Parts: sequence; structure tokens; C-alpha cells
Amino acid sequence: MRYGHHVVEPGTGMKWHVLRLLWPYFLEFRTRVFLALACLLLAKFASISIPFFLKDIIDTLDSSKATPNVLITIPLGLVAAYGAVRFLNVLLNEFRDTLFGRVTERTIRRISLQTFQHLHRLDLDFHLDRKTGGLSRDLERGTTGINFLMRFMVFNIVPTLVEVLLVVGLLFYNYGIAFAAITLISVILYVTYSILATEWRTRFLREVNEADSATHSRAVDSLLNYETVKYFTNENYEAERYDQELATWEQAKRKNRLTLFALNSGQAMIIAVAMTSMLALAAIRTANGIMTIGDFVLINAFMMQLFIPLNFLGFVYREIKGSLANIEKIFALLKRKSNINDCDDATTLQANQGSITFNNVSFQYQTQRSILTDISFTVAPGSKVAVVGESGSGKSTLVKLLFRFYDPSQGNISIDGHNIINVTQNSLRRAIGIVPQDTVLFNNSILENVRYGRPNASDEDVANAIRMAHLDRFIEDLPNGTGTIVGERGLKLSGGEKQRVAIARAILKRPPILVFDEATSSLDSKSEQAILKAMKEITEGYTSLVIAHRLSTIIDADKIIVLDRGRVVEQGNHIELLSTNATYAKLWRIQQEENHDL
Repeated sequence: MRYGHHVVEPGTGMKWHVLRLLWPYFLEFRTRVFLALACLLLAKFASISIPFFLKDIIDTLDSSKATPNVLITIPLGLVAAYGAVRFLNVLLNEFRDTLFGRVTERTIRRISLQTFQHLHRLDLDFHLDRKTGGLSRDLERGTTGINFLMRFMVFNIVPTLVEVLLVVGLLFYNYGIAFAAITLISVILYVTYSILATEWRTRFLREVNEADSATHSRAVDSLLNYETVKYFTNENYEAERYDQELATWEQAKRKNRLTLFALNSGQAMIIAVAMTSMLALAAIRTANGIMTIGDFVLINAFMMQLFIPLNFLGFVYREIKGSLANIEKIFALLKRKSNINDCDDATTLQANQGSITFNNVSFQYQTQRSILTDISFTVAPGSKVAVVGESGSGKSTLVKLLFRFYDPSQGNISIDGHNIINVTQNSLRRAIGIVPQDTVLFNNSILENVRYGRPNASDEDVANAIRMAHLDRFIEDLPNGTGTIVGERGLKLSGGEKQRVAIARAILKRPPILVFDEATSSLDSKSEQAILKAMKEITEGYTSLVIAHRLSTIIDADKIIVLDRGRVVEQGNHIELLSTNATYAKLWRIQQEENHDL
């Protein structure tokens, strides 16, 4: 399934099995559904009775020219009854919509929440492959599809079919087989043409939706990378790419519009021929005295009542088909399994000491490419262990494995002697705080971004975390203080400021284990020293694992693990590793020379 595009598979029919998936949501409000259907049926009977009132009013007026009393009383009574029935019809439809609206809204709410929660449960691989813009459009179409299907399927298609059968039966009973046959044949031709033409149009609609999703994805991707676009002065390049997508969309819309013209024209011709035939036959019989003027008006009213809802059949059929496909996408997404799951007997991790052990851990994203091989080391409770190595040596992969975004291909990882595969993911991640290399903030205030570390924390706890992260002086200089909005992904803050927010979050979380994933690699020297000071203060008494690029930031570590091409090649503290004059010493000399050149 591609989450960047809306696809209705060619050649596939209506996906009626989706209705079975929605059935449990109907059952939750079975009383409301029953009452709504009752209102629907009563409204339909009222609607069918309206032409008969018109017939009686006209026939009474036509035959009462010589009797003033009858002229006044009977027609006025029929007019009053006609008005009452028409009002009742509208009122019943309003009751129906009000009753069923709650069912539709609650179903959309339940499925939307369920999908949102499920997306957060899916593994990292899914979210790395997804196209955010296209996925959001698919979810939007899915919820819109539920709304459309539940309203139009129940309140348009089914009632219209019921009405067609009732009208055909009434015409046959009152006026003979000719009127009933013309009505039935015209409805069958209309429905058949609408379905065939809509099937033909499906591929053009699919092209529009694909172009729409591609255009949306392109815009979202470009805006999310606004700074990169500016760095490389590629505004025109991005505009050209966006315009290319828009040109494809425009072409698809033009084809879709022309095919819609063909559909509407064919439908209009069938309606015109049917109504002309019916009215011509009624006019002949009225002129011959077989039928009254009221009968003529009744037949015209019936035809209008039938073809007004049928006029939307092509649109409704297409939208229902699209809705079923869109809803199926949501349920297919809900059926998608994560590669990382809690085992059946998973326990809650109680990380009291916070020791970490990597035991012969190997990992590969693809079978052809090994990332880590036989990694073994221990982080003692309360100690600071650093992992260093060249780019691509697998340092950050260790963090992903520790958080169980992936499982090792071989070996195991344990915290306080508990294999992390045997504990719940929720309790595992609660036990670990992280300051990532790239801190992404929510488009909210600084206060709420810090509070995200522990959403139920008091303002006092948040303020304390801000002070410990040395973020308070910066906040004091802001006009809105902690209420300052940081912008999308925190773009209004500098790298150092975002890192301090991340540290404040970790402090507020208060986990027994702290992880710093190259937390200072992108900072200037002044910001780096401030962050290092904050890190040193908050790690005292905590187990900390530091992924480092700059070796000068981890010389105080109790143990340093040196990785090279996914293997541990050295272990020891700073002095010990320098004395061996091996990989670590070589990296140290290179960085010292770079610093000296600066």
C-alpha cells in the first residue's frame, strides 16, 4: 500500500465487505438507527402521498365550478392536508438526520482515534517510509468517506430504490402497465448508464486523486524543509516542481470534467425521453377523458420525485465506491501489524538501578548490510559510558535498539538484568530519558514543550527543570517568557536553545537512565560548554549513555566504547585509550589538529 497516493484499484467492484467492518459501530447506537430508519420510512410514505393530494385538489377544483360551497371547503381542506403532509415529510427528515447524525459523528470519532493510536503503535520502519502529506489526505478521505457512506447509503440509495418500487406499483395499480413499464425501464436504463459511465470515469477520478495527493505531498515536504530551500536558494526550483504537479492535476481535472459532462448529458437525455413519454401518454389519455387533469399532475409529480434523487445517482455511486475504497484503506491500516510488539507475558520494567548490558548484539537493516556485529558492553548503575566512532559506525543504532525501535538480529539487551524484549515497550521507554541530536519541538509554548517530558507535571516542577537546564536566563529575555511559541518543529529557537529544552524535558521526566545522542555535535563552543555543564549536573547519580562525536565532551566518562564499522574495537577511560595509541588515540589526534587549525 502506498501512503502517498489515493488509489481505487482498476477493475475492482464495490467493496461491500467494508460495511461489515462498520456494523459494530451501528450496533452501539441500535436504538437511534432504528428510530432514524422509522422516520425515513414514514417520510417516504408521506412523500409518495403528496402527488395524490395534488391530484385530488386539482380534480376537485376542476369539477366544482358550479358548487361554490364545495369549491371553498373541500379544496381548502385538501390544501391544508397537502401542506401538513409536506411539513411532516420535512420534519421527519430532520428528525432522521438529527438522530443519525450522532451515530455518524461518534463512528468517525471512534475510528479516527483508533487510527491515530494505531499509527503511534506502528514501528519506526512504517514511519520512515510514509509520506506524511499523502497519509494525512488518506485519513481525511477515509473519515469523509465514512460520513458520506453512512448518510447517502442509508438515506439516499435505499430510500430511492424503495420509492421506485412503490411508484411503479402504484402506477401499475392505478393506470395500467404502460406507465409502470415506462417508469421501470427508464429507471433501469438510467441506473445502468450511470453505473457504466461512472465505472468508465473511475480511472480519470483516480488520476485526479493521485495528482491531488502528489501535489499536497510536494507542498508539505517543501514547507517542512523551508530552511533547506532558503539555504540553497531553490525557491524557483521548488515552485517549478510544485507547478509540474499542479499541471498534472490540472490535466487530470480537465479529463474528469469532460467525462462528467458526458455522464450528465446521458442522464439528462434519459430523463427527458422518459418524462416526455410519460407526459405524452398522460396528455393523450386526459384528452380522451380516460384520465383527469389531476392524474396528469400526479404522474408529472411522481416522475419529478423519482428523477430528482436519481439525478445524483452517478455522483452518489461514484462517491460510495470511492468511500468504500477510502474506508477500506483505513481498516487496512488498522490491520497492519507492527514488527515490534510486546510479548504475551511482558512484564512492567522496574529499573531501580539502571544498569544496561549489551550482550553479543548484532543488527542489520537489510540482510546484505550489517550495521552492528557482536556488540558487548555494560553500563554500570550510576556510571557514565560514552560511545564514539566515525560516522556510520553504528552509534545511533545502539540508541534505537535500546529504545526498542528495532530488535537485535542476534544477542540481547537487558536493563537491571531484564531482557528488554520481555518487558512492555511503555515501561521500557518510561525508564529512559533522551536528549537527541536533532530536537524537534511542537508548535506550542516553551512551557508546554518542556512539560511534554511529564504532561501531568506542575508549573513548579517545570520551572525547576528549566532552571536546572540553564534555560531560565534565556527565557527571561523573551517578551512572552515561557509562553513564547517556538514555531513548527521549533524553528524559532537556535540549536543550543532547543537542546536546553530537550535537557529540561529529560530532567522533568526523571528517568533512571539518561541517553545523550550527539547532543552537542551541532552547537558552537559556547553553547556546547553550557550544555555540557547542564548535562554534568543532571547526570550525577544517574546512569547515562552518551553517543559522542566530539571526544572532548566525554573525557570525564567512566568508560568509553570505541566502534569501528559496527564492532567494538576498544574499551576503557580516556587516559587508558590514549595510552594504547590505537583507534581512539588516532581520532583524538585528528580532532585536536582540527581544533588547532580553527
